Amino acid sequence: MNVIAVIGGGIVGLATACELTRHNQRVVLLEKESELAFHQTGHNSGVIHSGVYYKPGSAKARTCTRGGALLRRFCDEHGVVYSECGKVIVARTQGELPMLEELHRRGVANGVSGVELVGPDRLREIEPHAAGLAALHVPTAAIIDYREVCRVLARKIIAAGGEIRTLSRVTRIHERENEVVLETTSGDLHCERYIACAGLQADRVAGFGVRSSGFAKFKIVPFRGEYYEVKRTDLVRGLIYPVPDPRFPFLGVHFTRSIHGGLEAGPNAVLALAREGYRKRDVNLRDLAETLTYSGFWHLIAKYWRVAAGEVRRSLSKRAFARALQSLVPEITPEDLVPAPAGVRAQALAPDGFLHDDFLLVSGKRSLHVCNAPSPAATASLAIAQEIVAALRPV
Repeated sequence: MNVIAVIGGGIVGLATACELTRHNQRVVLLEKESELAFHQTGHNSGVIHSGVYYKPGSAKARTCTRGGALLRRFCDEHGVVYSECGKVIVARTQGELPMLEELHRRGVANGVSGVELVGPDRLREIEPHAAGLAALHVPTAAIIDYREVCRVLARKIIAAGGEIRTLSRVTRIHERENEVVLETTSGDLHCERYIACAGLQADRVAGFGVRSSGFAKFKIVPFRGEYYEVKRTDLVRGLIYPVPDPRFPFLGVHFTRSIHGGLEAGPNAVLALAREGYRKRDVNLRDLAETLTYSGFWHLIAKYWRVAAGEVRRSLSKRAFARALQSLVPEITPEDLVPAPAGVRAQALAPDGFLHDDFLLVSGKRSLHVCNAPSPAATASLAIAQEIVAALRPV
């Protein structure tokens, strides 16, 4: 029976299952949708992050640079295309300069290759249409199609003798003395242990198996990230980001080139009315009720209501969205923007309103739960998978 189950067919779940097969483990991966990489991974912006944002010593810092190197090696071995187009993080006001310098310090501390502070003249050489007082140039930032990475991971899992079951939603978990029984919509699975990489459903899956132990003190609150396609692709060569607000785990609206040749702008971050609600009109009453009755959500709103109001304003007004982009590229107009598909971020939120910014892994006797895996989880996925497998407790 020595099967290890992996719940969730996003990039972290697939990378974890693939890593388990490298250790000669029998693996069954369960995905509730009809296809893999359907939710967060499939709506990812496609950026391979370099590691300048993250506090040295954090799990994000530890896994991002190493994971980026592992990902590039993986792509080179399996013919997955990526492009090192580079990134500039632009300071638009004097008040943003100290944070820009802090990002440079973090980048150096985290081992990011070639990161440098540049002035406005050098900024215009890198991105001729960008405006700012100074910028951080990150030449190793890259773009990729993470769905293609997932397709390769899936093929490797199957080739190694693993099994992937789609349309297999976990509905209940029974942790017994000598085994775990996962009740799913495709039948029961008996396994030795399980690893939950459930993303937008992480707290619910944790609740099936371990909430009684008291460690699942968080709730997933979904934030929809809305994007626009930019028709004038000539305005941006690579990636252009603002200096982020250090209070939030969101990076602000920015410009991202696609590996397929397009250019996107966004995302803003607004409360999604459904955990898997990619359109403004998508509403799930259960999801919404859980959010609105959760103390952590109201603590968050009470503290940051002004910022939240700004995000909503950009969601409702293309002109307001364009104005935010004009602070980076002044030539952008509302007419240049065409609505593009949105994504939904699974944000773990504590009862006191604390936003979990770092990766959060919690172990049970026969389980390991990935409770929070926001960006740069896709970049870091192969490194995260190694840490997950290393963290499995012997039974």
